[in-house]
Amino acid sequence: MKYKRLLISIFLVLFLINLGGGLFASSTKVKITFMSTKGEINQQLEEVFKNFSKDYPNITVELIPVGAGQSPFEKLSTMYASGNAPTIAMIDPNDVEKFKDNFLDLSNEKWTKDALKGVLDDVTFEGKVYAFPFALEGYGLIYNKQLIEKAVGKFDPNTIRTRFSLERLFKNLEAKKVTPVVISPLDWSLGAHFITIAYATQSRDYGAVKKFIADLRAGKVDLVNNKVFNDLLDTFDMLRKYNYLKDSPLAGTYEQGAQLLAQDKVAFWFMGNWAWPLIEEVNPKNRDYGFVPVPLDNNPNNFFNRSIVALPTKMLCIDTKNNSKEQQEAAKTLLNWFVYNENGQKNWVYGLNIIAPFSNVKITPNDPLAKSIVEYAKAGRTFKIPYAILPSDHWPIIGAYMQKYLAGRMDRKQLLTEIMNYWTKAK
Repeated sequence: MKYKRLLISIFLVLFLINLGGGLFASSTKVKITFMSTKGEINQQLEEVFKNFSKDYPNITVELIPVGAGQSPFEKLSTMYASGNAPTIAMIDPNDVEKFKDNFLDLSNEKWTKDALKGVLDDVTFEGKVYAFPFALEGYGLIYNKQLIEKAVGKFDPNTIRTRFSLERLFKNLEAKKVTPVVISPLDWSLGAHFITIAYATQSRDYGAVKKFIADLRAGKVDLVNNKVFNDLLDTFDMLRKYNYLKDSPLAGTYEQGAQLLAQDKVAFWFMGNWAWPLIEEVNPKNRDYGFVPVPLDNNPNNFFNRSIVALPTKMLCIDTKNNSKEQQEAAKTLLNWFVYNENGQKNWVYGLNIIAPFSNVKITPNDPLAKSIVEYAKAGRTFKIPYAILPSDHWPIIGAYMQKYLAGRMDRKQLLTEIMNYWTKAK
C-alpha cells in the first residue's frame, strides 16, 4: 500500500509538470493579481486568465488595468506606497531596475534558457534575471496595401528605402485623392516610439548607443547639430506635411488612427503591431497590411532605412514584498504555462496576438503585422530602442515637446534644446 501511494504521488507530480510546464500542487486556492499596461488586450487577457484557471483550478488571476495616460512607473509606485503591489506587474523595460529590490529573482527558471538572444540583457543585473519578456513588438509605418494598389498600382514595400522614395509615393497617392498618412498625436507614440529612433540609430553598436545616452546626460552632445536627429526630424516634417490631421494635428486619437487606416481613409499610420486587434475590429475583411521602416535619409544603403524597431516592450515581474510565497509560486506557474503548455502558448500567441520571444514557441500570431515583424527579424533587419536606460518620465515629457513641434508651437532648435536640457537634468 505504501509503494502504491508513492507511485500515485510521483504520477501526480509528473502530470502537473506536464500540464503547465511548472508546478503548482497546492490544494488551497490562491488568488494572484496581474497589473496590465497594455489596455488594448485587457479584454482578451481576462479570457486568457479564465482558460489558465481551467488548467489550474486552484489559481485565480485578477486583472488590474492601468488607466489611460498613466505610466506603468506611476501606477506601480502608487501601489507599493499603499502596500498593495500586484503579484505580477507588467512594466516597461526601463522600469525593471528601479523596482528590482521588490522583485523575485527568476534566474533559475527554465525559460531563461529558451529566451531569444538579447531579450534578457536589459533586465539582468549582477547576473540575476528580474523579469519575464512578455511581448516582442515592433513598429514603423503601417501600410494599407489594398488601398495603395487600388490608387497607384502594384506596391512593393521593399522599394521604400529612402525619404525620397516614400515622399514620391505620398505625392502619387495625393494625386489620386488618397491621404498618405496619419500621425496620432499621442505623447507615448511620439515620445516613446518616434523620437527614440534617433537614439537607437546613432550607431549599429548598442554599446555606442548607450554611450551616446551617457554623453547626453553629461551635457556633451549638441543635438542641434546632430545629423541623425536632424535627419529623423526632416522625415517627421515630411510626414506632417501629408498628415491627415495637419489642420488640427493634436485632435487625433489612437482609435481614430486605426479607423482611418482600416476604412481606407489613409494609406499609412505610424504605429506598432499592438494595434492589430483594433484594425481588425474595424475591417476584418482586409488583412493586407505590413510595415515599412521610417526612413532617416536618402541613402538606400543605410541599414536603418531598411529596418524596423523590434524588441521586448513589456516585462512581467513578480513581487516579493506584498505577496506570499504561494502567490509567487502561482505567478511562476502562469509564466511557465505561457511558455511550455500547448494551451498556454495558443492563448498567449493567438489569444493576445503576441510574438513570443522564446525559441521553443514555434507558433506566431495570425495577424499580418506580426508576420511582417517576423519577416524583418528573420532577414536581420531590426534594431532596438534603448528603453532600459531611458528615465521613466521620458515619454510624457519628451512626448509633450514633440506634440508642440507637431503643432508648430515649437521650432526645431527649441525642440532639440529642450531635449538636451531634459537629459542634463534627468534622474
